[in-house]
Amino acid sequence: MSRHCAQKTLSSRVSPAIGRVLPRSPIASWTTPRSRFSTSARRPLMELTGFTEEQLTIREAISAICAKFPNTYWQECDQNERDPKDFHAALAKDGWLGIALPEELGGAGLGISEATMMMQTITQSGAGMAGAQSIHANVYATQPLAKFGTKQQLEETIPKIINGTWRTCFGVTEPNTGLETLKLKTLATKNPTKQTYSISGQKIWITCAQVASKMILLARTTPLEEVKKSSQGLSLFCIDLDRSRPGLDMRKIKKMGGRAVDANEVFFDNYEIPENTLIGQENEGFKIILHGMNAERCLLAGEALGLGYAALERAAQYASDRVVFGRPIGQNQGIAHPLADAYMQLEAAKLATYHAARLYDASKTDDSIPFHSVGVACNSAKYLAAEAAFKACERAVLSHGGMGYAVEYDVERYLRECLVPRIAPVSREMILNYVSEKVLQLPRSY
Repeated sequence: MSRHCAQKTLSSRVSPAIGRVLPRSPIASWTTPRSRFSTSARRPLMELTGFTEEQLTIREAISAICAKFPNTYWQECDQNERDPKDFHAALAKDGWLGIALPEELGGAGLGISEATMMMQTITQSGAGMAGAQSIHANVYATQPLAKFGTKQQLEETIPKIINGTWRTCFGVTEPNTGLETLKLKTLATKNPTKQTYSISGQKIWITCAQVASKMILLARTTPLEEVKKSSQGLSLFCIDLDRSRPGLDMRKIKKMGGRAVDANEVFFDNYEIPENTLIGQENEGFKIILHGMNAERCLLAGEALGLGYAALERAAQYASDRVVFGRPIGQNQGIAHPLADAYMQLEAAKLATYHAARLYDASKTDDSIPFHSVGVACNSAKYLAAEAAFKACERAVLSHGGMGYAVEYDVERYLRECLVPRIAPVSREMILNYVSEKVLQLPRSY
């Protein structure tokens, strides 16, 4: 749906068909911004002033879907390591997975600003990082494909990702290179006679690989020792994950949080893929993948914010209800002040996050916005949101006392999951290195 159509829908309150921005079900409470969606019926903590009508509408509509998946659903998925496929299907049903993909391919044609709001609303609903990660790659990993893919690739792949037929994962990280993306060793060897590439190597921490049909894969097409610059020699592919064919093996990784979505080691041993799975030009994959990295920073920042607000809402609720020594524990400044501080940290990170998302979107049409400025804003937002979320989740558990350790109160799950945005897709320390070098112009330390 175009921005014009979205505004028209806002005015008429007519729900569009599947694949559009607003869901089919009517949206309630069209009075003032204060009465719009909150993940808590009692206290909408996040200040909504300054958001666009589209963002608020998205928040409202996504909340209606998330309301069908209560905390008990996510507790069960987490404890049983069960994929939330019905949650993914519910979002795909009304086209939400295409929120930032082109309209001509069935997407909504909106920006990362709107997608960030969607991802924040998902985590804040109680779904946490597991809910967000179940669709995360479908939203951001498809951005390079949408921009650089061939007509055939787009027409065959994007609509099926949007409607939920195919799920996607992102294959970049390797066990022996970590954050050194330019040192990747997974090799794609071209066979001109057969018009194929043969993939050999290993990827790690690949989310949703067990349930994905497609992988956006970054692999080396020219050996590192043969390139002049380390940023050269990498290529991006959109490949089928055909488990019936030889050369592909996946092993699940047992992990601390987000257990509802699988994380994996993926092994390629001369796994053959068609030549036409190459996205863009050969050896230009790193430049292409940069198109999606800043978008991912924004989305992950939004997810962290939602998790932090969810935890803080739980803590404030508990602190009001829990009575010890004849008074609510929230009356004690030892409880109230840490929670108030966590709130202010989240609000500050919120401003940084949506500033970065707006800058990212504006840079697509405004050549005066340098790529450097977008990178600094998106990395800063991810850092600040992750730190604010960690503080909120930790203090939520401590405010609950012993009950913070109990599964039924959810905050222990939030604490386990809030470590993800601090670690991935880039560590806190590497962001500090980036800002030190690019902004403060200090000598490079790595």
